[in-house]
Amino acid sequence: MGNKFLKRRLLMKAVGVIVEYNPFHNGHAYHIDVSKQAAQADVVIAVMSGNFLQRGEPALVSKWYRTKMALLNGVDIVFELPYGFAVQKAETFAKGAVSILDAACCESLCFGSESGDISTFIRTIQFLEEQKVPFQENIYHFMKTGVSYPKAQSLAFQQLGNAENYLDLAKPNNILGLEYIKAILQKKSALRPLTVSRRNADYHDECFTSETIASATSIRKAIFAPRKATITIEPFVPPPTSQLLSEYLLRYQTFHSWENYWSYLQFRLLQSSPDELKEIYEVEEGLENRLLAAAIGSSSFQEFMQKIKTKRYTWTRLQRVCVHILTNTKKSDMALLSAKGATYLRLLGMSTKGKEYLNKRKKEFHLPVVSKLSSRQLDDTSPLP
Repeated sequence: MGNKFLKRRLLMKAVGVIVEYNPFHNGHAYHIDVSKQAAQADVVIAVMSGNFLQRGEPALVSKWYRTKMALLNGVDIVFELPYGFAVQKAETFAKGAVSILDAACCESLCFGSESGDISTFIRTIQFLEEQKVPFQENIYHFMKTGVSYPKAQSLAFQQLGNAENYLDLAKPNNILGLEYIKAILQKKSALRPLTVSRRNADYHDECFTSETIASATSIRKAIFAPRKATITIEPFVPPPTSQLLSEYLLRYQTFHSWENYWSYLQFRLLQSSPDELKEIYEVEEGLENRLLAAAIGSSSFQEFMQKIKTKRYTWTRLQRVCVHILTNTKKSDMALLSAKGATYLRLLGMSTKGKEYLNKRKKEFHLPVVSKLSSRQLDDTSPLP
């Protein structure tokens, strides 16, 4: 009897993915398929950012619509990545997401990367551990020249020599993948890291370069193109995504971008003193004065960002600063939010198979599951909240 139960339980193997789905596109569908195959998994568990994303942007549509997209395209369970990890640098983002997948008893984590070779990630981590002191010294040296931290990190790595044998740390998904594996090692998690190559489109591509696979960046650019433009996203997203985007636009009359929030951000800035802004997370080195000066005469978020952008601060980091100002997230708040990894599993939705997995393995989870959906199942036929 015991062996039968154990065999039945082991049939429900889960692979984890860390996502934003802004929006869900054909590349994401490919990632889900190959992740299940590579992990020989029955269930896909996604950890997904909420309404604000890692690059400091509002999501195109709500987390509920993006959850629906995921469930209609092969994901079985969606847990939310809390704000304290979602709107963060890569290291903290990875730490939070890995802690959730580990707590949900995933056997593996599969991520997309420009490298596509997990052994290169392992080799790079070992090399960086061996070269820890010179690597940090190189980063400090390049930071003093006024470049951003990601740029300094890439240049510092190149200075160590033999970079061609390791990861290209100028590529965003390689950087995130490296942080995922480091988080797994730091936590001493049993998660097995797997990676697949990104197909056709690079992360930052703004134009369609393939007939079926496009970056989320290029898809969003097409969505926000003037109405008279003939660009269509139909070939690059699964039918449920297209359907849900149309439904969302009809229901709310807008897709979200920073321009929707500019008047609120400007108000928050202009009613704050420099001392108050200094308390906001990631506002450092006198940045509060630059923010206030730029806010006075800017008529749009784009204009505001152009005024505050410097070589030292990436566009992404400045956008995250803006989110923290908008949400009044202080340094003391963030220290509490992200200190120890996630403390709960916020369930956004699940498929029939996802519900079966939860029923079988929930008692093994390392963290409590929190959800307003606990009394019913959000599957591909359920209405959105």
